[in-house]
Amino acid sequence: MSSFIEDLNRKYIARAPHMRDIGVTVTALGPSRGSMRMPARADWLGDPVRELIHPGALTVLADSACGLAVGAALGQPKPYATLDLRMDYLRPATPARDLHCDAECYRLTRSIAFVRASVWQDSEQQPVASAQATFMLSTAPGTRPTQPGGVAQPLSDSPSQPAATSAWTAPLASEPVMPEQPIPYAQYLGIRVSPSDRQPLFRLPYQEKLVGNPRLPALHGGVIAGFSETAAILHLAKVLRGEKLPKGIDFSIDYLRSGRPEESFASCELVRVGSRIATVQIRCWQSDPARPIAISRAHFLLTAPDAGS
Repeated sequence: MSSFIEDLNRKYIARAPHMRDIGVTVTALGPSRGSMRMPARADWLGDPVRELIHPGALTVLADSACGLAVGAALGQPKPYATLDLRMDYLRPATPARDLHCDAECYRLTRSIAFVRASVWQDSEQQPVASAQATFMLSTAPGTRPTQPGGVAQPLSDSPSQPAATSAWTAPLASEPVMPEQPIPYAQYLGIRVSPSDRQPLFRLPYQEKLVGNPRLPALHGGVIAGFSETAAILHLAKVLRGEKLPKGIDFSIDYLRSGRPEESFASCELVRVGSRIATVQIRCWQSDPARPIAISRAHFLLTAPDAGS
């Protein structure tokens, strides 16, 4: 490994709490390209029955590597943030082997970066997942759109979004998810659920290890995605009652706001539950359900518990 990459890992990657905690490192860097590795870890287990890795672990690595490729394309320090990310899960993956991700920023405009990535374990020619992402680059001074009278519009919120209110408060009670059959990745994130006979409310308590941008600070985008994916899996599993097991086909997330260093919440809507395929939409927020920080959608393959992976 070159001294430049070693310096990059030490000065930048290791200073982000979540990157440091999961042990991810840069393994290669080139023009508009970046590669990263995430070590094998029992915490990444998401399906104890079939011993499969949690898709959230793949998403965290892909989001990180895609961001690295954007930085390589820019060639100089400049703020940018993930707008959206789509994951396609191609093959079963195991938490017992390291994960690798190769990302390429294949198009860079004045405002947007377009990235594709491949996640693999044993062979680059047999990826376990592929990713597509877009990133928003920082707005140059003096170019922000203005309202009549010259007042700059806030970029974080759309004018059509409802204003934040103080009316919503989270339920006081919460409990671990699936205590009878714990999911290691859900335990790693610290996900809990508020008891309810109706719509489950999933909770992600704030922990410093979940921070991806220590300067703001803000939660790692991959953490928000992993939380959303977990909420979808848990909600669907509750509805299926063990008759079938959900396995991720794809997952897409739109980032609307930065995740602040505070507790986050998620609720799900089952759009469709068929005999083989289920579609779930997930809303993730912090202080107000009307002001989500991310909206996502996932497709799942439904299989019998005794079916092979």
